[in-house]
Amino acid sequence: MSATRAGAYPEVGTSAPDFSLPDQSGRRTTLSSAVADRHALLVFYPFAFSSICTGELLEIQLNVDEFVNDRVQVYGISCDPTHALRAWAAGEGYRFPLLSDFWPHGEVARSYGVFDEDSGMSVRGTFLVAPDMTVRWSLVNGPGEAREIGALHEAVRDL
Repeated sequence: MSATRAGAYPEVGTSAPDFSLPDQSGRRTTLSSAVADRHALLVFYPFAFSSICTGELLEIQLNVDEFVNDRVQVYGISCDPTHALRAWAAGEGYRFPLLSDFWPHGEVARSYGVFDEDSGMSVRGTFLVAPDMTVRWSLVNGPGEAREIGALHEAVRDL
C-alpha cells in the first residue's frame, strides 16, 4: 500500500483526528460534534460510482438500521466533490451522509493515514470512533481490496 505512511493510521485506543467536511448536500459534519451522543463509523473509500465502492456502500445501505441508530452513525468519506456524491447518493438511495474530502484534497484521509499519494484517492480505511474521540476499532484495506462487511457488523454489534 502506498498510503502516506504505511501504518500511520490512528491505532485502537488513540485519539481520532477531528475534522469538518461537507456532506453530499453541502452541510458540514464535524466529527467531535457528531460523536457527542453516539459512535461514528468512518468508511473511507476510493471513488463514487466505482464497482467495489458501490457494492460496499450498498451492503451498508441494505443494513442501514444496524449502522445508523441511537448508538452509531455511519459516514462515507471520499475525495470526490460534493456534486458527484450528491448524484451518487441519489442514484443509489443512500440514507447516510457521504462526506467530501475534496479540498484541501485528501486532507482528512491523510490525517487518518489512508491517502494514496500516487492515485490521489483514499484506500478503504474504516474507523469506529467513540464519543470520547478515541478509535475503538479499525480496518484498513489497500487499493482493489474489498472490505469484509461482516467485520463492520461485528464492530458495531456490541455497542
